[in-house]
Amino acid sequence: MVTDTIADYLTRVRNASRAGHRVVEIPASSVKKEMTKILFDQGYILSYKFEKSKVQGTIKIALKYDKLTKEPVIKKIQRISKPGLRKYSGSADLPRVLNGLGIAIVSTSHGVMTSKQAKQENVGGEVLCYVY
Repeated sequence: MVTDTIADYLTRVRNASRAGHRVVEIPASSVKKEMTKILFDQGYILSYKFEKSKVQGTIKIALKYDKLTKEPVIKKIQRISKPGLRKYSGSADLPRVLNGLGIAIVSTSHGVMTSKQAKQENVGGEVLCYVY
């Protein structure tokens, strides 16, 4: 049984990209769906598809690779806020990842969004992960 589903999501994406897989299948939840949409909008994944089943459903993610070097686009995907130690940031203290080249995904009262969007909306929240 997995206790931290977001860490499981990030680990599956990380392992599949390092292994060179084209598609990774992940059990769905509303937070994971929003994170997947953010990764697609920011250009870290090629495409995604939400599939419904009887109980939970799945997310199929097509991973993106560099055309020349065949390196994965996601260099690092790292969990920040963990169940044992939550990390919260106010709107003024939201992190910049790799001096603005990466993204931080934040869970706010207005939904899951990047730290850049959260700063524009002037909301803080729980910093879920860094992606670059």
